[in-house]
Formats: sequence, structure tokens, C-alpha cells
Amino acid sequence: MKHVKSGYHVRDGASENASVADFTDDYPRFTPAMKATHTILVPDMLPWHFDLLTEVMREKGYKVDVLHGEGRSVIDEGLKHVHNDTCYPALCVIGQYLDALKSGKYDADKTAVLITQTGGGCRASNYLPLIRKALKAEFPQVPVLSLNFSGLEKDSGLQLDLGSIRKLGYAIFYGDLLMSCFNQTKPYEAREGDSAKVRAEVTETLKTALRGGDFKRLKYYTEYILNAFSGIQVHKTPKIKVGIVGEIYVKYSPLGNSHLEEFLLAEGCEPVVPALMDFILYCVVNNLNDVRLYGRRTRMTPVFRFAYKWLYGKQKKIIRWTKAQGRFEPQHDFEHLRACADKVINQGVKMGEGWLIPAEMAALAETGTENIVCAQPFGCLPNHIAGKGAVRVIKQLYPRANIVPVDYDPSATRVNQENRIKLMLATARENC
Repeated sequence: MKHVKSGYHVRDGASENASVADFTDDYPRFTPAMKATHTILVPDMLPWHFDLLTEVMREKGYKVDVLHGEGRSVIDEGLKHVHNDTCYPALCVIGQYLDALKSGKYDADKTAVLITQTGGGCRASNYLPLIRKALKAEFPQVPVLSLNFSGLEKDSGLQLDLGSIRKLGYAIFYGDLLMSCFNQTKPYEAREGDSAKVRAEVTETLKTALRGGDFKRLKYYTEYILNAFSGIQVHKTPKIKVGIVGEIYVKYSPLGNSHLEEFLLAEGCEPVVPALMDFILYCVVNNLNDVRLYGRRTRMTPVFRFAYKWLYGKQKKIIRWTKAQGRFEPQHDFEHLRACADKVINQGVKMGEGWLIPAEMAALAETGTENIVCAQPFGCLPNHIAGKGAVRVIKQLYPRANIVPVDYDPSATRVNQENRIKLMLATARENC
């Protein structure tokens, strides 16, 4: 395989002088040399986690910027290149990329973009060609990196060793706990801004730990996060708890869900957002379910088995330490989530977020978070079937469950979305 100076791949036997436009499947690749020259743009999908996750990449020498572009201009940029019947998260991500590249802040000749992928059977697995097609129209020199563990892009140009992958795992655990403690403190804080201040201080401490070898002190940093938020003075006034479940992007991304967490806080509620690690474990265990249900054993099966045992073992420890500290409600035990799923739907239903959505709704309902927003991109069939489609069964199991599915798409107005949630909150207040 030959390479031209631009970083484009050329087919075997083709002339290096051939025009890139001659080949519809040619696209720029991120090469090792670009690590020193290029800034990698990351869409703002995980506001609680990306500060920590990108620190791991920076520690490996990558220059990374998390994008925070918002507003109608971002959506319109996405609509120029993505059909509005395609996955709404793809539209948001592409819109943020193009908005940033057109802002003048970045040199397009020294910029790349990064997308994470699970490799599932939904349209999210087509993000790579969608992004490349959009960039080819306006910034054809910008390469796309894919962070995935499913073989979607075997030569992504991103070089992370086993130690870095382990750091990413710890970063997710710490980000989950940080998110949970903040949301359990912010609605009750006696002095406005205390929770945000502690969040910023804790984040900087964790970033320092991730830059070195100190990050492995799981118990130390778990107790550090718990104690930091426990030190905030709070009022004991009860608040309505509202769980957020749904498609992975709109569940977490402020751009994707119209700042849902902030809206719930403004309404005097306590947002309850399931852990990102639950989604990671869901992706891992689905590979083990393939063996159990279909006999589909591969050479990666022992790797997934080890990864599940290691990650779940860490999760159980964090839950145990959280209970011992006593101030905060621990996040869900993943094996308990699997048991909750079995009450509603078969674990073979794994397209998109699949069985994880009804599992989270059931676990929330039985632990006192009966009011739930099911956030779904318009037309996301896995989400509608396993999310909205499971609501009736959830309500049969938990009669007090108060669930509202909310669609997020380029034509949906924030007013309509918030009005639907306000109706759900009105019912919640009546049930108090």
C-alpha cells in the first residue's frame, strides 16, 4: 500500500500522481506523524467524563479539544450533510465538527476528528462513512479516527496501549461517581455554586492522578470524591427524583438532549443518570451472551470474559465503599440490572441500547426513582422498541412508574420537549 503526502491511501498498483477524486473510497488517514502536528476534535457527548478521558489521550501525547458548539447553527451544519431521517446524534456530531472547522479556530490542514463506536447493528455503525462524506464536501484533508473495540476500523491511527485502555476504565469509574455525587448534592446545596466548585477541584485532582500512576488507587479516589461532596452544606428538603435513560448520546450530551439535566435542576428536581460503565458492561456482556444464547464463540471470547470480570469487580467495590460512606445512594449493580432486564425483555435484544433501557427503568423504579425520562432520537428503532415499547410492561411491574418518552430531532422544539417533561413532573407532584 502506497501513501501520498496528503495522507490519502491509494489502491495497490495505482499511480501516486492519480487524483484523489478518481477513487470514491479514498480518504485521509491519521498517521503516526500527525500526532505531533494535529489537533483532534471530540464531540461533546460525555460532559462528565470527557475531561478525564481526554486527559488519558493527552498523557499519550495527543492534542485533544472537546467541542462545545451549540445552537441552531450547529444543527443546520449537520442538516447540510445528513438526511434528517438519519440518526440525530450523527447530525449533531457532524454539525459540531463543521461548525468548529469553520470557526477559524483550527487549521484544517492540522486537524483531525474522533468518533467512538460500539459496532452494534444500528445506524451508529455508519457514522464513519457519514462523517467522511460530510468532511469530503468541505474539508477533504481532515482525517477521521474511530475509537472502537469491535474491529470497525482496524487501522484508525489511534495508538493506545493496554495501560492507556486501563486508564480509560478508571476514568469512566471516576466520572460516573463524580456525576452521581454532583447530582445528589446540587439540588440541595445551601450555598449556590458549592457543588460546581467542588466538581472543578475534584476533576483537576483526578486529571493529575491520570497523568501518573496514582490513578489505580481506586478506594482512595472513591472515598476522596465521596468525602469532597459530603463536605458541602445541604438543605434536607426532599426533591422529586427524575431518572434519565435512553439512547447513549442523547442520554448524556447537552447538545443532544437540550440540556436535560440543567432543565431538571431548574425545575427543582434531582436528576438520576445511570452510569456510563453500565453501557460499557452491556457491550461487553453482549459478546458473552452470544456464546450462551447462540454458541457464537470467537477468539475474543476469553478477552471479553476477563474484561467483564475485571470491570464488574471494580464496580462492586465502588458500590460497597459508597454504601459504607453512607451519604450517597450507590449506582446500580450491573448484575442486578441484568436481573431487572429478565423481568421485561430477553438479553438477546441487543441492538442499540437494547435490553439495557428497560433494565435501567426497572432498576430506577424499584429504588425510588419512579419518574423517568426516556430520551430517544427520532426514528431510532432499537430505542423505540426496547424503550417506549417496554413502558407498558414496566408500569405493570411498577404501578407508580411515571415515564415519559421524549423525541429529540432537528425539527423538535425545546419548548415542546420541556412541556412534555413538565406534564410528567405535574403528575409526579400529585403523586407525592
